[in-house]
Amino acid sequence: MEYVTAAPDPRSEADAPARSGRRSLAVALLCGALGAAVALLATRQRWAEGTATVAGGAFPLTVKGSDVTGVPAALAIVGLAALVAVFAVRRAGRLLVAALLALSGAGIAIAALAAATDSSALDDRAAQVSGDTSATVGALSHTGWPYVAAVGGALILVAGLLALRYGRTWPAMSGRYERGTERPRRKGRPVDPERPEEIWKALDRGEDPTGA
Repeated sequence: MEYVTAAPDPRSEADAPARSGRRSLAVALLCGALGAAVALLATRQRWAEGTATVAGGAFPLTVKGSDVTGVPAALAIVGLAALVAVFAVRRAGRLLVAALLALSGAGIAIAALAAATDSSALDDRAAQVSGDTSATVGALSHTGWPYVAAVGGALILVAGLLALRYGRTWPAMSGRYERGTERPRRKGRPVDPERPEEIWKALDRGEDPTGA
C-alpha cells in the first residue's frame, strides 16, 4: 500500500518572507505615524495645574507639556522624519535610520514619564506671573497627558524595532526618483538601408543608421 505525502508548495515558502515584510511594513507605518501624532498632540495639552499664593492672594496656574519639557515634541518630529527616511536608504543606512527611529521613541517615553510629576514649570510660571521669586504653588495636580505622550513614544519604538528586524525586506525608493539616475533609452528597430526615409528618421533621432 502506497502513501502519498503532500509536499509543501515552494512558491508559498518563497512568498512567506514577502508577506511578512508587507505586514511588518504596514504595522510600522501605522505605529510610527500614530505615535508621532499622539506625542505631538499630548505635548499641547495641560500637564499640570495648581494655585500660586502671593501677597495679593491666590490665582490658578496651568502648564502645557511643551512648557514642562520640549524633548517629546522634538523627538516626535525626528521620529517622523526617520520613518520617512527608512525608504530612502538601503543596507547599513537603513539600519542606522531604524535605530534612530527606535531611540526617538524610547526618548519620548522616558522624557514624558520623567516629567509626569515635575512641578518646576509651575514654579517658574508662578514667579513669572507674580513677579515674586518666592511665590509658591499649592493644590498641585497632574493630568494623564504625560502618559499619553509616553504611549506615543512606545508606538514609535515599536516601529523602530520592526524596521530593525524586517527593514531589509521592505521596498526602497524607486530609482527613477534618485538624483542622477537616467532612464535607459529604448533601442529602435534596425534601419533598412534600402529605405531612405528610415535613414533620415534615424539621423533626426541622433542615431547611426549604419548600426556601427
